[in-house]
Amino acid sequence: MAINVEITRTPGESPLSILRRFSRKVQSGGIIPRMRSLRFSGRKQSHFKVKQRALKAIARRKTNEELYKLGKMDSADSKRKAGRR
Repeated sequence: MAINVEITRTPGESPLSILRRFSRKVQSGGIIPRMRSLRFSGRKQSHFKVKQRALKAIARRKTNEELYKLGKMDSADSKRKAGRR
């Protein structure tokens, strides 16, 4: 994906002012945040992985409920630990 920013030099303009104008144009165009989001965005997880993660969460919730019923875990602990990850 190419994003072009074009700056034309006016006669008698210093290189520093050209650089300043270029960086201002890049900033106002929102190019850097867009490229960072593309760079660091993760790919979509497969259906199998999503399902496995959901099954693990259900199993973890079930064991926490059993521990709470047996009195080995407080209700606040079970809610806090189930919400992690």
